[in-house]
Amino acid sequence: MNKILNLDNVNQYNDLYGLDTLHPLISVVDLNKATRGVDVLRIHYGVYALFLKLEKSCDIRYGRQTYDYQEGTIVCFAPGQIAETVRTTDRIQSNAYGILFHPDLLHGTPLGKSIKKYTFFSYEVNEALHVSEEERDIILNCLKIIRMELEHSVDKHSKSLLATHIELLLGYCLRFYERQFVTRSHSNHDVLTRLESMLEQYFENGQAEQNGLPTVKYIADKLCLSPNYFGDMFKKETGKTPQEYIQNKVIELAKERIADTKDTVSQIAYSLGFQYPQHLSRIFKKRVGCTPNEYRLQMNS
Repeated sequence: MNKILNLDNVNQYNDLYGLDTLHPLISVVDLNKATRGVDVLRIHYGVYALFLKLEKSCDIRYGRQTYDYQEGTIVCFAPGQIAETVRTTDRIQSNAYGILFHPDLLHGTPLGKSIKKYTFFSYEVNEALHVSEEERDIILNCLKIIRMELEHSVDKHSKSLLATHIELLLGYCLRFYERQFVTRSHSNHDVLTRLESMLEQYFENGQAEQNGLPTVKYIADKLCLSPNYFGDMFKKETGKTPQEYIQNKVIELAKERIADTKDTVSQIAYSLGFQYPQHLSRIFKKRVGCTPNEYRLQMNS
């Protein structure tokens, strides 16, 4: 097992590859200029990192899986994540660019308050962003502007300008990911079909009664997706969050069992995975407009 590097600052990363550090909290890296290299590197990220790989010079593993990673892809990491990079060429340099920035850089900026909306930082396996040539140029231009700002002498505007340019970069990545959800619509549809089948089996086989309501994380794990990627893709495809979809499914099943069986509301609630029957009644009334018992009376009248 290779030793894990706790990457707590950008200078540690630059030292690994023999690159200059212009600012203690942020670095734009060009691995074409690397003077040192590492064959196998396991990193526990304490900083945010975004890399644009223009050639396949290494494999990137997150957990036990390998990134969906080809030429022209973007991969991102957030503080707390662990990833392994394995170099696949003999060259020290690689045609790759990136940015690393410490969370402290964002304190007191609008981006510091909104950074969590960029959920792609927590995407995991088979979820890299594949960019077109035009999109690559946009990313590279954003990195170039940030690099120019780092080469400028520090003044009272430096921090806010850096945060603004990072936010612009992340905004483009968000747009490109949404485009990718559209271009992968066919494979996404397959995921939704598997989801429907999975939920049917979950409730029919008594797993709900044994394990409780299915969570988004449980479903994402079964689909081999990260919860954030699954949630973003699902919202793009259906207009609903996975949680809303699960609740709708549960309500439809509850309506069927209320109308077609003589089970009590409590029995139905427990069979659907609710810990407390009142929870089902509350959600049912909110979604249907009446209580489960009132609905049963309507169906039997």
